[in-house]
Amino acid sequence: MNKHHLLALAITLPACAYAQTAVDAYSASQLDLRGSARFMSMGGAFTALGGDISTLNQNPGGIGVYRSSDISLTLDLEPQSTKSSVGSLTDKNSQTKFGVNNFGYIGSVNTGSSAMPFFNWGVSFSRAASFDRRYGGRLGEIGTSYTNMVADYTTYDGFTQGDLLNNNPYFDSDAPWSSILMFDGFGINPTGPGANSYTGLFNYGSTTGEGWYDIEEKGHVDEYSLNFGGNVMNILYWGIGFGITDIDFKQYAYYGEAFNAPNVPSFTPKPTPDDPNAGDYGYYSGKDYPQNTGDYGLTNYKHIWGSGFNFKAGVIIKPVNEFRLGIAVHTPTYYNLSYEGNATMAFGYDSPQYTQNEANKFNNGQTSTEWEDFDWKLQTPWRFMVGAAGVIGGRAIISADYEYRAYSDMKVKDWNGNNYNAYNDNIKTFYKGVNIIRLGAEYRVTPAFSIRAGYSYESSPVQTQLIDPANNSEVIYVPTSGAYDTETQPSFTLDRSTNYITCGLGYRYKNFYADLAYVYRHRESDYQAFTNYEELMNPGSFVYAPKAKVTYNNSQLVLTLGVRF
Repeated sequence: MNKHHLLALAITLPACAYAQTAVDAYSASQLDLRGSARFMSMGGAFTALGGDISTLNQNPGGIGVYRSSDISLTLDLEPQSTKSSVGSLTDKNSQTKFGVNNFGYIGSVNTGSSAMPFFNWGVSFSRAASFDRRYGGRLGEIGTSYTNMVADYTTYDGFTQGDLLNNNPYFDSDAPWSSILMFDGFGINPTGPGANSYTGLFNYGSTTGEGWYDIEEKGHVDEYSLNFGGNVMNILYWGIGFGITDIDFKQYAYYGEAFNAPNVPSFTPKPTPDDPNAGDYGYYSGKDYPQNTGDYGLTNYKHIWGSGFNFKAGVIIKPVNEFRLGIAVHTPTYYNLSYEGNATMAFGYDSPQYTQNEANKFNNGQTSTEWEDFDWKLQTPWRFMVGAAGVIGGRAIISADYEYRAYSDMKVKDWNGNNYNAYNDNIKTFYKGVNIIRLGAEYRVTPAFSIRAGYSYESSPVQTQLIDPANNSEVIYVPTSGAYDTETQPSFTLDRSTNYITCGLGYRYKNFYADLAYVYRHRESDYQAFTNYEELMNPGSFVYAPKAKVTYNNSQLVLTLGVRF
């Protein structure tokens, strides 16, 4: 048996003040294929080409190719479509976004020197990533409940009812906020009047249920670049760049479950089938009372924002006019980030044993966590890229790039810069380096018109054993509780490979140019309502969370207008 089980309770022990999770580190480190229309229409394969405003964010050596100044603006229209599927159940979401991909200025100075004939500098704004997306749908019949997982680790950690329900348990106790919220919302219930053991709503063997979810994400990563470069004897083109980034990520996540014959809470002496006069507080077991029904919905809000900086360096070598070779390296972006968020749980449970007062109390109820905010630091992956390009007959260009992003080397730290080794170990367990292939071609039909096409492939950043377990006994626990166990968002997505297919047109008239690109992006991800886990109170019992396949099919229309002078 190949079993990977990260200690689930590491995220619930009060002595452990962990920083942001591996999932949040990855979310904040993602980048898209974005730039000018010419750049995108050729699949972003510009590491060896240069001469485009987008190279300031890719290979700074591309600025050395310029022999005149350039100013440009790029606009973007993005119709998005997502599909969530579980078996025969399919749900679709769509939206359209408009934005500014890029604008910038390149200044070129003729030095009059044969050794370095041009020295260039440039500034630009670029949207490096967009987080705008919405997905969700039905999960169909579920065989477990998130409440059972919370009950399991709350019992294992020995948190008392007083820890979970006092004057302000969110700040006056060491219990994780998910345990407090579920206890306050009757998602987990004590097994008896004074018991410090708990049960979830799902009674294995008798309860049936359905699940559904809805995720909306908004935000961006923007980069402001300052680059310098030049060429050496029209053979070696060099450049260095400094980038300042800002990130703003908001997520609204809903997850709900509805049950027949669940364990519903009881706060009056409840009878048992063997003794109608028995007095036991706790819950009405779905096993004994199949008429019980219940449902709850968990809504989480998360906001991450901040700024960072990075450095880039690169060269393009042109030994002959028909061939170019490019190499570039990007340091990580070093972020200072802030977090804020809270959660709300709405619930309604019913049992024939309820009095009218109990029925009124448990139906249409709602409870919320406090607001939490804190600061933290993130180091995104290093990036390495190499490219080659050839010119055929003075009218055609073919280019190819390879890039490696070391997602396994992401790091999270506290505000003082101390590494959180447990979560950094999680990053290496969950994520791996990504291989990116970019191909592009351009053909000049006339001196004024060009046609272009491209393709880009990005491998999955997720470790194979997490996204495609080798067998049904393999479980990797994915913590999502965040710093100080105050995050209550249990769900996450695991991205598979990403494919881009691109094409475009170019027009030149004297100093003016206009480029148009169409970009199609396809990616599949696995949505998990919560992590798979091994029950701590029943070792060897593996629980597999409800999940869905999420397919993204996004289109982009990109227009760049510019002037060279």
